[in-house]
Amino acid sequence: MAGGENNKDQVQLTGFLGWLNARLPVVQAFEKHMSKYYAPKNFNFWYVFGVLSLFVLVNQLLTGIWLTMNFNSSAEGAFASVEYIMRDVDYGWILRYMHSTGASAFFVVVYLHMFRGMMYGSYQKPRELIWIFGMTIYLVLMAEGFMGYVLPWGQMSYWGANVIVGLFGAIPVVGQDLMTWIQGDYLISGATLSRFFALHVVALPLVLVGLVVLHILALHEVGSNNPDGVEIKKNKDPVTGIPLDGIPFHPYYTVHDLVPIVVFLFIFCFVIFFAPEMGGYFLEHANFEEANNLKTPEHIAPVWYFTPFYSMLRACTYPLLGIDAKVWGLVTMGAAIAILFVLPWLDRSPVKSLRYKGWYSRIGLLLFVVSFIILGVLGTKIATEARTTLAQICTVYYFLYFLAMPWFTRKEHTITPPVRLTGRFITVPQLLLALALLAGLTTLPLIAVGAEAGVELEPFSANLDDKASLQSGAATFVSYCMGCHSAGFSRYQRVANDLGIPQAVAEELLLFRSDANIGDLMESAMPTEAAKNWFGVAPPDLSLVARVRGTDWLYGYLKGFYLDPSRPFGVNNTVFNNVGMPNVLGNLQGDQQLCNGESCVEHTTHVDGTGALSPDEFDKVTHDLVNFLAYLGEPAAMHRETIGIYVLFFLAFLFVFAFMLNREYWKDIH
Repeated sequence: MAGGENNKDQVQLTGFLGWLNARLPVVQAFEKHMSKYYAPKNFNFWYVFGVLSLFVLVNQLLTGIWLTMNFNSSAEGAFASVEYIMRDVDYGWILRYMHSTGASAFFVVVYLHMFRGMMYGSYQKPRELIWIFGMTIYLVLMAEGFMGYVLPWGQMSYWGANVIVGLFGAIPVVGQDLMTWIQGDYLISGATLSRFFALHVVALPLVLVGLVVLHILALHEVGSNNPDGVEIKKNKDPVTGIPLDGIPFHPYYTVHDLVPIVVFLFIFCFVIFFAPEMGGYFLEHANFEEANNLKTPEHIAPVWYFTPFYSMLRACTYPLLGIDAKVWGLVTMGAAIAILFVLPWLDRSPVKSLRYKGWYSRIGLLLFVVSFIILGVLGTKIATEARTTLAQICTVYYFLYFLAMPWFTRKEHTITPPVRLTGRFITVPQLLLALALLAGLTTLPLIAVGAEAGVELEPFSANLDDKASLQSGAATFVSYCMGCHSAGFSRYQRVANDLGIPQAVAEELLLFRSDANIGDLMESAMPTEAAKNWFGVAPPDLSLVARVRGTDWLYGYLKGFYLDPSRPFGVNNTVFNNVGMPNVLGNLQGDQQLCNGESCVEHTTHVDGTGALSPDEFDKVTHDLVNFLAYLGEPAAMHRETIGIYVLFFLAFLFVFAFMLNREYWKDIH
């Protein structure tokens, strides 16, 4: 009978498709994995993250290929090449933001995908191999993320690599040799960058794609799990052999998945066009400063998706059994990932889904999520005694959850799952209660360990639509800043075009050096060596200072100079104390004295007659200069949000189409 059906199919396939299928069974493969692969009917919200992971993987591969076309993998050229992509490659900034946002999005959907597996027992028999493949994907993804994190060659990339790679040096006997082998040199250098680039672009993507294929093949061999944890293959139609609670993946779930994909794209594009840095979590502010092995950042932290394990590393502060705490930190971090691989054999519950497990499992998983989030937040902050103690408590619970699982999953009272699938979904009150409980349990311990103190800054909001302000700021920058500082990633021509300055006017007033051309980079007239001799160190390039420091910091810094005879130039600064820079705007601002001869943090007094401008006029000049520096940091921001509005409107329209299409296909499915 089956053979007859195959022959019938073979007759129907004519032309190119018949020729191809006779040599490569593409139709059979499509049927096995799509049109005749029966998935449970009751997939809920948590099951969209698998397909979203595939979607983001494709995004990372495609954008990565395009980025490599202009990326320079040498230590001398890596940072500049990234800025070249952002500024001089047509829509290169979109590619970079799609890739950087995609990296964070990848880990978001993977973490939620893993959580769904833990919640519904998708790792239990017969899906152990699926879980192992999935965890291997996660491990390779972490390596891929770390390699990519180093490539921009910013300050945090360089020093983060120093910290992580340096951990291997703590391993007894082989540590130093292993660290040298990973680095390709005795120090983090261009050799390290080149091999990380090769691994990130070639080796690891091949491994990742291969593992994803194996993950899907293993899934389709045993079938998908569902929120009830019921095996749909046990209830088949006696005539057709089709699962009674199953439905063809295609077209039903391919259409169904269009809706969450569009929703995801809406959020994804909102971040790309309106908040690509995400407050420094997706793109760290320190990484907008080129790597400098002589300048250590105040706080070294990995990118956010590694911070839970970084917190575990830092939580190990005591030597044990004669072994250094650093080694125990490395062991703890490795064990935290390794223990996830054996989860299928730790869970001894007779039921799969959390719906039918006891309260031990429910409370245990809730506290596990809370501890993981807290560890992630702590990893982004400077370690204090209180924060270290909290990290130690959360680390202990992280391991305790898994180690105690064989006991509490056996002892707890469970509910017998139904024979057939249910259409049960969480209610809105239940969802709100769960979110409130999670938020409370997460935030209260973090509040208890305290917040970071710093100088209170006056808020500054850049307005890149104000061309007059930008033009005024450009004039101030050329007149007062470029004598010492460059803006070496920006070109005069781009600045003139963006700010609406005619080329003739730009050539006359904007070009600082007499030998400069309109297409040149905005380099300072002071040679680097002369600057070093004069200042002791070359003044920093200001192309990205607004992204490194922030506009609030810049605004406060430029207005915060005050008289201090103890300093080399007779001035100090309220925001950046012990400043070694002269107040270049001093003739405009006038002298600022300390109040009562004490502190200048809260009050300053203008010395009458010493400034060419009134306080209000100087505030306007400072505002325009900071506004221009904000533009220099990211020229694409002038048009980024405008493009983003059109993209979001298109996606909103697409959502309506996808929703109606999904509704039409599923109207008769119960």
